Amino acid sequence: MPGIKSAGSGNAVGKTLIAFERACIEFNDQFQLVDINWQISQSESWLLLGSNGSGKSALVSAMIGGGVLISGERCCFQDRPAIVSLLAQEELIERERLRDDSDLTDEVFQGTPLSRILSEDDPDPDRLENLIQLFGLAPLLATGFRKLSTGETRKALLVKALASDSGLIILDEPFEGLDASARALLMAELGRVALHKAIVLVMNRMPSVPAFISHYGYLENGHLLSQGALNEADLVDLLQRLNHLHMADIDLPVGAEQEASAGLDPALPLVTMRNAKVQYAGRVLFEKLDWQIEQGQHWQLTGPNGSGKTSLLTLITGDNPQCYQNDIFVFGYRRGHGESIWDVKRHIGYVSSALQWEYRVSISAENVILSGFFDSIGLYVKASTQQRAIARQWLALLGLEQRWQAPLKQFSYGDQRLLLIARAMVKRPSLLILDEPCVGLDSLNRQLVLSLIERICQSGCTTVLYVNHHDQDIIPSIQLTLSLGGESS
Repeated sequence: MPGIKSAGSGNAVGKTLIAFERACIEFNDQFQLVDINWQISQSESWLLLGSNGSGKSALVSAMIGGGVLISGERCCFQDRPAIVSLLAQEELIERERLRDDSDLTDEVFQGTPLSRILSEDDPDPDRLENLIQLFGLAPLLATGFRKLSTGETRKALLVKALASDSGLIILDEPFEGLDASARALLMAELGRVALHKAIVLVMNRMPSVPAFISHYGYLENGHLLSQGALNEADLVDLLQRLNHLHMADIDLPVGAEQEASAGLDPALPLVTMRNAKVQYAGRVLFEKLDWQIEQGQHWQLTGPNGSGKTSLLTLITGDNPQCYQNDIFVFGYRRGHGESIWDVKRHIGYVSSALQWEYRVSISAENVILSGFFDSIGLYVKASTQQRAIARQWLALLGLEQRWQAPLKQFSYGDQRLLLIARAMVKRPSLLILDEPCVGLDSLNRQLVLSLIERICQSGCTTVLYVNHHDQDIIPSIQLTLSLGGESS
């Protein structure tokens, strides 16, 4: 294992699995873990807490050999841990993208079958089968990985990790992207796993401490400030710091141009669907859907993992080829009747995990936000002075103005998400589509984003379509709900 000193077996209960001794570890010349003294034993389950950019994911990376050890020691006493994280999910999606040779073969690449991905790394077959049934993945085993929803992808990673024979399971934000039922199943399963394996649970937000947790650690600015055996009274202050924010009024940056609304008839609905249907390889996600979004009419879209929420969104944006097989009007244009994709997208702001994974260009934070004016991944035209001023206002609002020149890849996952939300909002679009915008955000930034969305709803300039799995992430101004697999209200 590169970057880690191996130190033999650690299968006995209570034996140390991974240890850091005064370790200083550097990442990308921009961030360091400083003077880390920490060890994980077989009998322990750890909860790591901290805000975006505090070093939680860096510490996870360091546990598997990431970063450059500048001083001190880190030792591994067992085989590679099983890991689930937003980064691991992104890497698997990228691996599948690179395997796509459809341009050479003229065959549509559906991705590696889920059954093959789950069988990698020689998992225990009986345990794998039980977990597949528990998380409802049996009907998807023949499905190509690229056809899975974000939540189904996350479930696949969890099943793969939980079925491994590793004595240490690292879970970085494992509940993100899961519906309420799947979150409850995962919490119960982790309680069982913790009886015979070590667990490191990394969280941005934690309304309550899971019963199986035995130890905690709290990070700020690359320092492990506090750690120890769990005493829930000792955690009260930390949880308050992570989960409490006095909701102050938030003013949207001034001077934002309403270019995106130019030419729209205010009397027309933004979106109309009649008898809409989406299916893949005979699997019907939804059908017989009649839905209309009026201007100024804010909607929340809900439904379990795999119910077709993201597919429904891509019918609107034009990124789903089945939009041309359906009776759909978007901004007055009937799909498949001469409109260009840019006729539609110039009126839309969009944020999703998929966009974040696709945004691989290395440009500055300011240019990420500016690219929202041009609906591009990257910035290829010169922005106006006014547009740059608006981008700086957004950076200041997010508390990132001092890092305006820093490349996107040097920001934490949560801060990247904040920048992409600003990118979507910067042109004040007629329709703002937010596909789980709070994934990867700590409580402070989550409340900031929720407040921003509420203010945008109140502004009267933008209609909001919001996908959300968490009951606590409520936007007061969003009163209408479409539940796939249920009734609209």
